[in-house]
Amino acid sequence: MIVFTDYYQNQVYLSFADHPFSKEPKHVWVICRYHHQWLLTNHCHRGLEFPGGKVENGETPEQAAIREVKEETGGIVDELIYLGQYKVEGKGQTIVKNIYFANVKELKKQHSYLETNGPVLLNQLPNDIVCDDRFSFIMKDEVLVQSLQEIKKRSL
Repeated sequence: MIVFTDYYQNQVYLSFADHPFSKEPKHVWVICRYHHQWLLTNHCHRGLEFPGGKVENGETPEQAAIREVKEETGGIVDELIYLGQYKVEGKGQTIVKNIYFANVKELKKQHSYLETNGPVLLNQLPNDIVCDDRFSFIMKDEVLVQSLQEIKKRSL
């Protein structure tokens, strides 16, 4: 298990084990690839980030991950792989998120991308992402760094 403090000084616990914090997490985050590029979304307030969000009533985390990718990028998920889970102990609540890796087979143009401005494709993520104001705080801690290492380790 990896423990660190996030961008807002919250305690974060990260694990690539099978659901170490909750069997039914209420949030998901999806690291996406589309045709050998990183597929992100441009959140209206936070900036560039991988898609994610809340698990809705009656929905599994896997269904939520696929839905969030579609809603925020127009991406049609071909393959969804569970990577791990993290828990954020915030100042008023605790949030548990499943982390997934997704291969996207198609991008469909949509009239709305909800709270985002739609898809953004990058050949590579910048090395100095922590200092890059274009990126959301969600992209600026060890969850991204460790998840990318896990993806590389698994040769995904």
